[in-house]
Amino acid sequence: MNASSNWDGTGHITGHVRRTECRCISRHTRTGPRKAEEIGIFALMKAGVAAHHWNRVLFLFMGLLAASASVKGTEAQNCSYTLQNPNSTIESPGYPYGYPNYANCTWVILAAEHNRIQLVFQGFALEEDFDMLSVYDGPPSPGNLRTRLTGFQLPSPIVSTGPRLTLWLLSDYAVSGQGFKAIYEALPSYTCGNPGQLVNGLQQGSTFNIGEKIRYSCSPGYVLEGHTTLSCLATSAGTAAWDFPLPYCRADDGCGGTLRGQSGVITSPNYPGQYSNNADCTWTVLAEPGDTIALVFSDFTLEVSLSFFSLSTMTCWRSVTARRCGSSQW
Repeated sequence: MNASSNWDGTGHITGHVRRTECRCISRHTRTGPRKAEEIGIFALMKAGVAAHHWNRVLFLFMGLLAASASVKGTEAQNCSYTLQNPNSTIESPGYPYGYPNYANCTWVILAAEHNRIQLVFQGFALEEDFDMLSVYDGPPSPGNLRTRLTGFQLPSPIVSTGPRLTLWLLSDYAVSGQGFKAIYEALPSYTCGNPGQLVNGLQQGSTFNIGEKIRYSCSPGYVLEGHTTLSCLATSAGTAAWDFPLPYCRADDGCGGTLRGQSGVITSPNYPGQYSNNADCTWTVLAEPGDTIALVFSDFTLEVSLSFFSLSTMTCWRSVTARRCGSSQW
């Protein structure tokens, strides 16, 4: 290859290259066709591009190759576990620092014959609507799907009808939450298992065998919806079950207040029913110095343009105010 060029002192060659001949020389002898990457570079060399553009061309070409390799290297993060201990803990990969994208993990819990399995979540945070934890009452088939969980609300305890429970975690290509942590326990046929705690409520009773009762009440400012007492009864299938579903606590007509502690729930007056007209409620959430407060909306429906929700955060150096109205999630 002949060229009329000058060295500019910066590591580049200036001037125009005139192509008369191009030969690729290697220190190693090859047989058979060259790789596609080598053919691509050879074709670029024959194009007669100005010499001071070569570094840009090669950088671009190598960038395309790197991007191609990155796409080819994107694979599902697979994991699979079979658990046969009578009780143990299950955590998503990386918990509590976040599960990977493209996660595809299953947990199969097996108990002794005639036993059932109770699953109690201690932490739960998945990207809402895009990452899912499916729970199957038995093998993972559509007819056995018990529930599909997503978002940031702590699920209620789950009790299987038989000696097998399957969990299946799927995540998409971007964004992840902390993941989940749950404990499971094999239940003998004579026990109903813990029906669960109430948000903004109290549970009285700590044993859950046939013939025993659990009583619930709500914290001040909340009203219990459902049955205050649950009884553990024997079933015709030879197992045990609670006679009523778990109640819940809803906010009464009063509103507002000061909240402290590591976590809690805020609801509008009479939620999930309609709030009253002319409501004017203020909630103040306090944290320890240096801590931050995460506020996650699981449901949000206000009269468009006529009802408003305002959020203000205050620190010693900054004030940020946001305003929200309408029927959509925060």
